[in-house]
Amino acid sequence: MSKRKQVSAEEKRNRMLDLFHEKKDFFQLKELEKIAPKEKQIIVQSVKDVIQNLVDDGLVDTDKIGTSVYFWSFPSKAKISKKNVLNNTKTKLDEFEKKLKLNLEIIEKEKVGKEITDERQALLNKLKALDEEKSHLESELKKYEDSNPVEYERMKKSIEVAKEAGNRWTENIFSVKSWCKKKFFLEDSVIDKQFGIPGDLDYIE
Repeated sequence: MSKRKQVSAEEKRNRMLDLFHEKKDFFQLKELEKIAPKEKQIIVQSVKDVIQNLVDDGLVDTDKIGTSVYFWSFPSKAKISKKNVLNNTKTKLDEFEKKLKLNLEIIEKEKVGKEITDERQALLNKLKALDEEKSHLESELKKYEDSNPVEYERMKKSIEVAKEAGNRWTENIFSVKSWCKKKFFLEDSVIDKQFGIPGDLDYIE
């Protein structure tokens, strides 16, 4: 004796919906419990649950007339239901696309003021040149500090001039950082990273 093939819940739903669409009529539960097992091989114990499942998903309509409860579903019902699902999906997609566009616009706005400008690069180059000049002058000073008092004084004055210039540029950098902090509410570490400013930058003593 062959074993009856088990029917999945989804297949039962499809078969029951086909039954409604083929008959195009109104049924009571007891009628469906007689028809469904014969014509769609849905066991009688499952009929009620399958119908309720279709009602919950909006694929089958139901109404109580007097003391009797009727169920029905026409082919157009399934089409409308699928159309509604499609429309809802499109609406959600539009919402996600709007949110994505808004987030991209916010990201672009956040980039404003953080670009690598010629002015900022020139500032950093000048600072680097001053540091190199200071190192060079200090090396030269060591060569003559013990043997040439005149050269020593000249070099000392040159160092002071270079130090003052370096401090002026350092002050300019700190002013730019202060403006960025107030304008964009950024931390020092973020500004240093974005502008390539050394973390130990300080005035020359």
